[in-house]
Amino acid sequence: MEVMTPVSVELIEIDAADSHPDLLRQACELLCEVWPKPGRTPESRLSTFADEFAAFQPDALRRPRSWVAVERGRVIGHSAILPREIDLAGTCAAVAGLARVCTAPDCRGRGLGELLVRAAWQPVDSGEFDCSLFQTSPPVRSFYERLGAVVVENRIINSLGEDSQACPFWDEVIMRYPSQGEWPGGTIDLLGPGY
Repeated sequence: MEVMTPVSVELIEIDAADSHPDLLRQACELLCEVWPKPGRTPESRLSTFADEFAAFQPDALRRPRSWVAVERGRVIGHSAILPREIDLAGTCAAVAGLARVCTAPDCRGRGLGELLVRAAWQPVDSGEFDCSLFQTSPPVRSFYERLGAVVVENRIINSLGEDSQACPFWDEVIMRYPSQGEWPGGTIDLLGPGY
């Protein structure tokens, strides 16, 4: 399904810390505004992005990427994928961890969220990743269901964590995209922290 970009909005992909540094800084400022967390500043978020980008070769097919919606030079929305190899009930799977989806409060209701999520899922649609696995809150669940995601009922762990049996996600709802196709029962091991 093709999504129409609002006429005045440009969608820009960022795949390196030095790619569009002003837009990346604005995205970090927006993330701090929409998802405030103690100790999280635009600078600390920039550092996180830089570390994530540096962990992958710039030309690697499966690499972290962000998308920003820009209107008149201002970042008004953001989404990202964080690549991860996981143990999907005994099978290795390459997932695009959907993360950091937000839109500026004064720009909501314009279809920006759908535009940003669909951009982040394009690498899944093209076969670059097996699926997207992500967490969200109950009020947002229906938004993702409308876009083709479904709730995952599997137990989620991080066998590499301090408590190897604890779920590393902090939101209540775990989802996957796309909804079609076989999905195994059993435990999903993220083989790393939540995102």
